[in-house]
Amino acid sequence: MFKPLLVAATIASVLAGCNSTTQTTQTVVEQKVEKITTVSSQETKKFNDLLDRFFAESIDLTPIDGTYLGERTYNDKFELPLPLSKVKFDALYDKYDALLKGIDRATLDPQAQISYDIILRDFDLRKQGKLFGDEYLPINQMDGLHNEFAAFGSGESAQPFETVEDYDAFLARAKGFQPWLDSVKTAMTTGLSQGVTLPKVIAEKLVPQFAAHVVYNAEDSLFWGPIKHMPESFSKEDKKRLVEAYQTLIMENIVPAYRDMAEYLEEIYIPHCRTSVGYSSLPNGQKWYQYEIEHHTTLSLTAEEIHEIGLKEVSRILSEMKKVKDTVKFEGDLPAFFNHLRESDEFYFSSPEELIKAYEDVKKKIDTRIPLLFNIAPKADYVVRPVEAFRAESAPGASYQGPSADGTKPGVFYINTFNLKAQPKFIVETLSIHEAAPGHHFQIALQQEIDNLPMFRKFSGYTAFAEGWALYAESLGKELGLFTDPYQWYGRLVDEQLRAMRLVVDTGLHAKGWTREQAIEFMLANSSMAETDVVAEVERYIAWPGQALSYKLGQFKIRELRDYAANELGDKFDVKEFHTQILIDGSMPMNILEAKIKRWVAAQKA
Repeated sequence: MFKPLLVAATIASVLAGCNSTTQTTQTVVEQKVEKITTVSSQETKKFNDLLDRFFAESIDLTPIDGTYLGERTYNDKFELPLPLSKVKFDALYDKYDALLKGIDRATLDPQAQISYDIILRDFDLRKQGKLFGDEYLPINQMDGLHNEFAAFGSGESAQPFETVEDYDAFLARAKGFQPWLDSVKTAMTTGLSQGVTLPKVIAEKLVPQFAAHVVYNAEDSLFWGPIKHMPESFSKEDKKRLVEAYQTLIMENIVPAYRDMAEYLEEIYIPHCRTSVGYSSLPNGQKWYQYEIEHHTTLSLTAEEIHEIGLKEVSRILSEMKKVKDTVKFEGDLPAFFNHLRESDEFYFSSPEELIKAYEDVKKKIDTRIPLLFNIAPKADYVVRPVEAFRAESAPGASYQGPSADGTKPGVFYINTFNLKAQPKFIVETLSIHEAAPGHHFQIALQQEIDNLPMFRKFSGYTAFAEGWALYAESLGKELGLFTDPYQWYGRLVDEQLRAMRLVVDTGLHAKGWTREQAIEFMLANSSMAETDVVAEVERYIAWPGQALSYKLGQFKIRELRDYAANELGDKFDVKEFHTQILIDGSMPMNILEAKIKRWVAAQKA
C-alpha cells in the first residue's frame, strides 16, 4: 500500500525543478528506483518467510490456537504441561530474536517495516515480562484452558465434530488435559511458596467452573454434546464405538480431572491465598503493574496519570447523563435516575429469547448503515448467541469470537443471558456496535482477510487497538443514524462511563491500595449498572490488571489521530478512507499506528 506512494514520492523529488532533465537522466533514475525496489522485494520476502516460520512454530506449541485457525491437523493435540511449554517457548524466542537481529530494517518495504517494528517491540516486551511471576497465575475466573477445553468438548466452539475422524481427534486431544491441569496445580503451589497467588475472592470463583463438570452420568456432561448430535451418516459400528469411548473419557478422565482441581482449590489453594486484591501487594508489584499497563495499552503512561484522566472523564460523562435525565423529564436527582433505570422492569427483557432477538434485530439495522462511514467490510458475517450455561455465571455481559480463518464458521457475538437485569434494553445499540459491527467483528474479521499481512499479524492483536477501535466505533453511532432515542444515547454514555470508570478503578485497585468494596462502591455511585454486573467487572479488573485500561486510552488515541488527519487535510479528509487506513493493516501498538497514520496524511498532502 505504501510502496507506490514512496516510489512516486522518490521520483517526484528527484525530478522536481528539473524541467530540462534529459531522457538519459530520467532513465538512470528509473533504473536506480527499480534496483532499490528489487532489493527491497527480495529482503522483504526473506523477512516475511522468517515471520511465517516463527508463526508456524508458535502454533505448534499452542495447538488450541491452531484449531481456532481452522487447521484440522492440530485438533488431536493439547497444550504442553506448563514447564515444558515455557522451556520450548523460551528457546523459540531466543532463536528468532537472534535471527531478527540479522535483519536490516532499511532494506524492507514499508509494510514489512511495520511488521519489523511490531515484532521487535513484542520481543522486547516479552523479555521485560519474564522478570515477574506470571507463570504462577496460569488461570483465573476470566481466562484458562479449563474453560476453552470445555467449550471445545461441548461441540459449540471451534473444535469440529463433523466426521468420525473429528470425534477421534477430540478423544486424542482430551488425553492431554489431565497432564496440563496437573502442571497448573504445580505452578499454583509454587506460587503459594513465592507469595504470588490469586486473591482469595478470585480463586473462589474458580471452584464452580470446575465443579460444574463433576457429574455422575456421562449423559449429564457438557462433553456429551457431540454424542447427542452425532451425524446420522456414521455407521452403527462407529456410533457404538464412539458412545463407549466418550462414556469412558468423561467418567474416567474428564470428571476426575475437574473434581480433583475443585478439591485442590478448596482444600489447599484458597485457604492460603492472599486476602489483598491489588498487584501492588505482590513481590515487585508496582513495577509488575506498570509492565501490565504498557503491555495492554502499548502506551507510556503512569498509573497516576491514568487515574487522573479517568476521574475527569467520569465527571464529564456524568454531566452528559444529567442532560439525558432532563431530556426525558425525570423528576429527581441523578442517583434517583440511576436507581429508576436499575429497578424499573420497563428497561429490561422478560426472557433470554427476547434479549437475543433484540440484538438480531439491531444487527439488521446497523448492517444497512455501515456504508455511510465505511468503504470496506469483512466478507465473513457474524451470528448472535447466548453464552453457554456452564460459564455464564462468571462470564462478561458480552464478548466476540472471530470467524474461522477459512471463513467456514462465522464470527460469534455472545450475549450473557444469565442475569437479565444486567442486560438493559438501552445498551442494545451501543453494545452491538462495540462487539460486532463496526466494532470487533469488523476489525478482527477484516484483519484475517487481508492478503498481504504475515500470519502473526493476521491472528494476533493488541488490546488497546482492538478495544480502542470498538469503543471508537461506538462513538460513530450518531453518524450512523443511531442513538435517536434518548435512552439508547444514555446506553452509549453507560458504556463510555464504564470504560472511564475502569481507568479509575483499575489503577485504584492495583496502584493505590483500593479494596474490592471500595471499587464496587465507586462504580455504583457513578453509574446505573446492576450490582451483580459491577461485582463481575471489579473482579475482572482484579484478575486482569491493566487490560481494562486499554479501551478508553485506545479510543482517545484513535480519535486524536482522526482529529489530526482532519485538521491537516481539511477538505481532502475522507472519513471512510481514514477508517480504511486504521483497519487495513490490522492490529498494532498505538505508537506504530500513529506513525503509520502520519505517513498517510503526509502522502495525501503531497
